[in-house]
Amino acid sequence: MDLKTASALRRLRLISAPEAVSFLLLLVCSVLKRTTEFNAVPVMGAVHGALFVLYVIFWLDAWNRAKWPLGRAALYFACSVLPGGGFYADRLLRREAEESVIAARARAGQAERPSTGAVDA
Repeated sequence: MDLKTASALRRLRLISAPEAVSFLLLLVCSVLKRTTEFNAVPVMGAVHGALFVLYVIFWLDAWNRAKWPLGRAALYFACSVLPGGGFYADRLLRREAEESVIAARARAGQAERPSTGAVDA
C-alpha cells in the first residue's frame, strides 16, 4: 500500500468515530426535542451534516485509492448511515491497515533475505 492510500484510509478512519457520535447525539437531541423544551437539533444537525459530508468525501477518496470492490465500498458507505456504524467502520479500517503493515513487513523481510537458489520448504 502506498503512502497516499494509507493516508486516505487513515482520514476515513479518523472521521468515522466522530461522525458516528454526532449521529447518535442527533438522535438523542431529536428525542429530547419532542419530549422536552430542549432543542439542540439545529446545532447538532449542522455538526452531523458537516461530519457526514467529510465522511463521504474521505470515503470516495479511499475507495478511489484503495481500489475496493463495490461490496466493500458499499459496506463502508452503509456504516455512515447506520447509527453507530462509524464505530464498526473504524474497526474494519484499523484491521485493514494492520494487515497491510504486516504484509509490507513480510515483503520487506523477503527482499532482505539472501537468495541461495534453493527452494524453501
